[in-house]
Amino acid sequence: MRYISTRGQAPALNFEDVLLAGLASDGGLYVPENLPRFSQEEIASWAGLPYHELAFNVMRPFVTGSISDADFKAILKDTYGVFAHSAVAPLRQLDSNEWVLELFHGPTLAFKDFALQLLGRLLDHFLIKRGERVVIMGATSGDTGSAAIEGCRRCENVDIFILHPHNRVSEVQRRQMTTIAGDNIHNIAIEGNFDDCQEMVKASFADQGFLKGTRLVAVNSINWARIMAQIVYYFHAALQLGGPARSMAFSVPTGNFGDIFAGYLARNMGLPISQLIVATNRNDILHRFMSGNRYDKDTLHPSLSPSMDIMVSSNFERLLFDLHGRNGALVAELLDSFKQTGKLSVEDDRWTEARKLFDSLAVDDEGTCATIAEVYRDCGELLDPHTAIGVRAARECRRSMSTPMITLGTAHPVKFPEAVRKAAVGEEPHLPAHLADLFERPERCTVLANELPAVQAFVAAHGNRGKPL
Repeated sequence: MRYISTRGQAPALNFEDVLLAGLASDGGLYVPENLPRFSQEEIASWAGLPYHELAFNVMRPFVTGSISDADFKAILKDTYGVFAHSAVAPLRQLDSNEWVLELFHGPTLAFKDFALQLLGRLLDHFLIKRGERVVIMGATSGDTGSAAIEGCRRCENVDIFILHPHNRVSEVQRRQMTTIAGDNIHNIAIEGNFDDCQEMVKASFADQGFLKGTRLVAVNSINWARIMAQIVYYFHAALQLGGPARSMAFSVPTGNFGDIFAGYLARNMGLPISQLIVATNRNDILHRFMSGNRYDKDTLHPSLSPSMDIMVSSNFERLLFDLHGRNGALVAELLDSFKQTGKLSVEDDRWTEARKLFDSLAVDDEGTCATIAEVYRDCGELLDPHTAIGVRAARECRRSMSTPMITLGTAHPVKFPEAVRKAAVGEEPHLPAHLADLFERPERCTVLANELPAVQAFVAAHGNRGKPL
């Protein structure tokens, strides 16, 4: 399997090199040169497989040539063996033909664990083979940071620097990052918003001279391995509900477009999916594109669903690449213009093509709380605010009542107690046993100004397990 850049100027790479590169050298994102496609009979034959075996079947074509089948199978079994639920991603029914796919049974109680537990193990495998040490630099709006640290903290050849917006993540999210001890773990709170953090990471990948020869590796969803791992649970959910003999619809809470892009790829790989719903909060750049062909920057507003407080969605570039016939030069031109003007639209026929599959809805904090209360009242299920937005979007945008509607349950409600309290359901979510003492654990974090040189100087001074790079 070879991978190419969405901007068309970077060399094609194999899986191992893409994993370690993250961002392409031309500033684009890597995608498979040719997407594997499975027959309906092949997909049907996977019904009843344990999650790690299904994951091997779905992801094997993407890693062929870079890792042996035996090693990959062992890594996958280890990855999903740490999840608290034996089904790994169980389905919970809310109503007639309406379901939530619970993706929060991993170590950090968020869907990011599906990809980042795998990413850490893959990094370990390849870095040991190469005898190489790398620096992970990532930005988080809440969940990626803790999942990346948890997934990579035991890697012997990795130093981890995670940037999050100061005072703009929930307390549980922050503590899940800042209470993990280790000489190779560094939490940086930036006096800005998530987009500022993300821009610093992108700028650092574009010019890595401050590292003095050490390589940067991405853990954000710009890294192809993240997207690859998320494709699996679309197949898993469909197979539980009669797929591939019947089509499915999915509602996906998303700010960075990575999780829903994985669903788009699952469909293109042969899984019958009739509808994908972009569910977002008042920071609604994706909804404005899907509903009106306007991908325009706007003011970023803090919300009760902070993991979607994002104004520029990195993975949207991967969809643009497909919408423009995989013409990297056109995508580069479009994004250069967006960088200058903060505005982007595509030709009507391209937008119309996207709308055949995608619908969208933006839900404010009031609507989020109302949905948490409604679902708890009707069936006793307590939702986190992001999942609640997904459920509201599913109910308002659903095209067919006969098609199973699956909302991706992206996080455990205990991570967002403020939203649950505001919903006034009369119940407080509780931390699971392995996190019961989270609020007593000492924290370790550095607050830095919203300035790229300050961040890069900190990384250079604290890499190599506390020694300057």
